[in-house]
Amino acid sequence: MTALPAGLSNLAPDYDVLLSDVWGVIHNGRESFADACAALARFRAERGPVVLISNSPRPAHDVVPQLDALGVPREAWSTLVTSGDATRMLLGERAPGPAWIIGPARDGTLYEGLGLTTAEPEAAAFISVTGPFDDEVETPEDYRERFVAPAARGLTMICANPDRVVQRGDRLIYCGGALADLYKDMGGEVLMAGKPYAPIYDLSLVEAARLLGRDADPARVLCIGDGVHTDVQGAEERGLDCLFVARGIHGEAAMGPDGRLSAPAVDALLAAEGVKARYAMADLVW
Repeated sequence: MTALPAGLSNLAPDYDVLLSDVWGVIHNGRESFADACAALARFRAERGPVVLISNSPRPAHDVVPQLDALGVPREAWSTLVTSGDATRMLLGERAPGPAWIIGPARDGTLYEGLGLTTAEPEAAAFISVTGPFDDEVETPEDYRERFVAPAARGLTMICANPDRVVQRGDRLIYCGGALADLYKDMGGEVLMAGKPYAPIYDLSLVEAARLLGRDADPARVLCIGDGVHTDVQGAEERGLDCLFVARGIHGEAAMGPDGRLSAPAVDALLAAEGVKARYAMADLVW
């Protein structure tokens, strides 16, 4: 049964490094979570580095201003690694393309300096996806017809954000992973470097080693996240312990009849997806 610690303070002595998810753990896209930020800051001050590990499709330097604007204190984290950082390696291998690029204009920094050219799907050599063009209104079904011809041609899709959904305020919005799922279901090939895949964890552990001044002992690295298919699965596949933040994108699914976190409900939720987490909390607190 998944353990339900009262707070991160119960676990901190057993770990030297945190690899913490961002969206859903320390903010919801509209505002930061003060208790979660305080917990990370306390761990960093008393125990060791906090590496934020995000499936944002943008490079880390472009995400920092967003964290600042949401009120995430710099004291709460040591460094930041994004899916965008890891994905740039996949994109660079395919330059100059051309690429059919799907996603909002704000994600344009992903492509800076790579020498990629762009094209419409009929002339593209591959597809790059960060998310829907307009994630406020579009769903994956809006792309089904557009994906028919590229999938038939065998174009590879590189997805810079494996998240299927994230919270934005009190709403769930679709991300790149939802489009990638559809494309794969239609017979297309998809490549991803963010969570739960190895490249982003490799980059994160390199950063952890730099901050520690030595290699991180995997047994003393704790992953924190609210995504079953990304955070929990990624930690499990890397052999790392995971603290599942249950109230994030999964809402009340892990809560008992009394509205409180329930170990049987957590276990049922995780088992249904074929994964396990060592710990779970409703929200991250110290």
